[in-house]
Amino acid sequence: MRENNEDRKVLNGAEQPLPETEEIVSGADPVAEEEYSLNDDRRVKVLSPGAMVAKRFFRNRVAVVGLAILAFMFLFSFLGGVLSPYREDEQFYKTSLLKKEYAGAIKNEDVRFLGAPDQKFDSIIQAQVVLALTTNRDTVSFMDVNYHVEKQGEGLYAVTLDDGTLIGIAFEDVVTSSREGQTLSFEFVYQALLAYSNGKDAFIAEGREYTVSEGGLVESAEGEAAFISRYVINPISPDVFLSRQFQEELVVALENNDDVFEFTDADGVTSEYYIEYKPAVKNWAIRQETPSRMYDTYSSPSKAHWLGTDRNGMDMLTRLMYGGRVSLVIGFIVEAISLIIGVILGGMAGYFGGWVDNLIMRIVDIFYCIPSMPLIIILGAAMDAMSVDPQIRMLYLMLILGFLGWAGLARLVRGQILSLREQEFMVATESSGIRVSRRIFKHLVPNVIPQLIVSCTMGIGSTILIEATLSFLGLGVKFPFASWGNIINDVNDTFVLQNFWFIWIPAGVLILLTVLAFNLVGDGLRDAFDPKMKR
Repeated sequence: MRENNEDRKVLNGAEQPLPETEEIVSGADPVAEEEYSLNDDRRVKVLSPGAMVAKRFFRNRVAVVGLAILAFMFLFSFLGGVLSPYREDEQFYKTSLLKKEYAGAIKNEDVRFLGAPDQKFDSIIQAQVVLALTTNRDTVSFMDVNYHVEKQGEGLYAVTLDDGTLIGIAFEDVVTSSREGQTLSFEFVYQALLAYSNGKDAFIAEGREYTVSEGGLVESAEGEAAFISRYVINPISPDVFLSRQFQEELVVALENNDDVFEFTDADGVTSEYYIEYKPAVKNWAIRQETPSRMYDTYSSPSKAHWLGTDRNGMDMLTRLMYGGRVSLVIGFIVEAISLIIGVILGGMAGYFGGWVDNLIMRIVDIFYCIPSMPLIIILGAAMDAMSVDPQIRMLYLMLILGFLGWAGLARLVRGQILSLREQEFMVATESSGIRVSRRIFKHLVPNVIPQLIVSCTMGIGSTILIEATLSFLGLGVKFPFASWGNIINDVNDTFVLQNFWFIWIPAGVLILLTVLAFNLVGDGLRDAFDPKMKR
């Protein structure tokens, strides 16, 4: 074996150490062993700069772990969305029994009014009648007109003018039609109440004879016509008709203070109804359990949905896949925009120096002083007010973040180029007559690429965090597009935070792992590009 001081290569009269070499030991045949010359390719193996960087990088186990995590995230986001059986905005439904409000009931304790045909009996006159009843007067005047209030029976009053014309009635008992779609006339209501309040069992209205039972049932020769009760029961839906039998059974349940009652309709179908009294408005809400088709919100993880569903009934795992795609794309595009602007301006400032450098650095100082987060929040609120399309909004978000983030890269490029522009290879390019743009972008910028790669790798992680923060605040990526930030927006609800871990923990873990992986890879690249590292 030759001595180390002989393993040198003479170049231009100066001795320089050989590049990283690996000795090739000869085969097992000792007889055939021979000594190779230094220029023999079988003896010397030279590693390219890229191979040396890769070798140092893969020696860093922590950086390799970060790279593996990033590889998983890219496969999960871009390949997972393709393999998922669901769409990003696909919503799922379920059928549940809900207690929907079916009817409302109130016990009439105040007088009600009904005006006679072609007579003026508005709210002002009705207020005067109430005043007369509360002060025990039988006559009130309004606008020089006298109104006479005459008691016709128990809880029934007739309102007439001086000439005896009947203009309306005030009553406490309510007459309800027994037939769906039938409207009761003023004469029928008046005569029915007159007979019922005075204990009569028959009356004539509109030339037809009717009978009145003690329970308030009004019948004619054709059958049941109406019923009289102190309770007012109205359905919530206008296309629902409440039969007399239903109302009578409900009144019995109300008087017994029951919480639940059952009713069997004419078709033999038995339904259960739930009664809730509302003291504030002194009425009852009657609810019925009905099957309803609704979003399958916050369903627990299952075979169909491995991570459950969100508040819109969408598959959480699919949303996480598409959300990772959006977050990663935004991170890379924002860094690309910042890199282009930073390299151009930083390269010009570092190469030309003088007033050019001074001007560009003052612009950089201005961008450093801009309060980026408040500005982005204001722009996000403005886009909300203008109802910008979610896809266009995402594009604006990338442009804004990229335009506000180039200052650090420009300063980095400028500092590196200032240290490189006076070296011998740059003097050689100048003496060779190479144009300025080629000197900057062909000879100077490539020497800054290692530092740029490290800076951009770490910057992508920071951009993902900024996007997640804005989307969490509702100012970033908007529905129906998913991002990891707007997925965990549900944490604004403490009930979701405490009871539905699968809504926010997976997205939070993915953000944590991705940002951590970018930082680990960035640290590994920085160490690999460092020429002072041990080989």
